[in-house]
Amino acid sequence: MNAPSDLSMKTEDVLRIELEEFKRQHRDLDEAITALVERATGDQLTIQRLKKQKLRLKDRIALIEDRLTPDIIA
Repeated sequence: MNAPSDLSMKTEDVLRIELEEFKRQHRDLDEAITALVERATGDQLTIQRLKKQKLRLKDRIALIEDRLTPDIIA
């Protein structure tokens, strides 16, 4: 996650590519966390670290989706 935090400087195409990459990373982390919990092979510190990373990705995904979704005035 070395992407700059300033979304306003990125084109829509770049944001869409980043969005797909972040979603993939989020899924991968979810699968890794599930595997560690089910197999009891991971320590709690590792699991917590992965969960925090997953939450950061979720926040980043939400920011990009908000940027890509046009404002609709009802």
